[in-house]
Amino acid sequence: MTDRLTGVAVFVEAVEAGGFAAAAQRLNLSRSAVGKTVAKLEERLGARLFHRTTRSQSLTEDGQIFYERCLRALAEIRDGEAMLDSGRREVSGRLRVSMPALFGRHCVAPLLVKLAAQHPRLELNLNLSDRRVDLIEDGFDLAIRNGALESDAGLTTRRIAQQRMTLCASPAYLREHGVPQTIAALHEHDAVMYMRAGQPRAWLFPVPEGAPLEIMPRSRFQFDALDVIADATVAGMGIAWLPCWLVAGPVRRGELVRVLTDVPGLLFDVHALWPRSPHLPLRVRAAIDALAANLSRVMGNEIGLAA
Repeated sequence: MTDRLTGVAVFVEAVEAGGFAAAAQRLNLSRSAVGKTVAKLEERLGARLFHRTTRSQSLTEDGQIFYERCLRALAEIRDGEAMLDSGRREVSGRLRVSMPALFGRHCVAPLLVKLAAQHPRLELNLNLSDRRVDLIEDGFDLAIRNGALESDAGLTTRRIAQQRMTLCASPAYLREHGVPQTIAALHEHDAVMYMRAGQPRAWLFPVPEGAPLEIMPRSRFQFDALDVIADATVAGMGIAWLPCWLVAGPVRRGELVRVLTDVPGLLFDVHALWPRSPHLPLRVRAAIDALAANLSRVMGNEIGLAA
């Protein structure tokens, strides 16, 4: 029975990965081992599941029918595991979480590590990358994403925090160039800008009604990494618009000063996303609840600076 289930799991992985080589990489097996496992499954079933060429594999009609049945069976198994898991008092098992690299390292990962310290049977597998993963295809239990969400079929979402932005500059820069007193005065200052897809991104400020006010100050320095922007700002290169959680340390150390603090900072939503299921595993629920309870404090949204 174990061999049968292994064969089914390898077959499903080969379908979803788009080929034997990609499935082998995901499963940490050789391509030959994946091919032999599928061949044994075909022999046992008495049916060819894949059309094979030297470059690709595609499902036969029998393979498509069997794949759909396998998906339903595996979903039932996952639901059964989740039901048992939710009935246990102890948070346990492996938790795979995807999160943005810098935000994850500063804010999310420390909270999950603390959760794991409280539950010795909880295993963490954290992916810190700005690559947008497919939770279901890539086998993640949970993802943390900032900003507006795109349509994600088959996923459940929950807003767990909001990320507040703030303006800051070094004391040396402000002594030399003065402190801006209004949003309009920002056009008279040098800026260190965030760049995405080759273009600088405007600074956004909330207004009572309508879309946020967009400001595009002059800038000699444009980077696609927030930590590099923070470093350049500490070095006196200009004013930057950055998340509170990133500038909290430099502000406490006196390396940066927040400016225009009477102007409300824009808030970006932070969401948790997970595959839709009637029974949410206890380890996933515990992680979501821990992040929802503590993430805003870590990001500094309640007191203006991260704790």
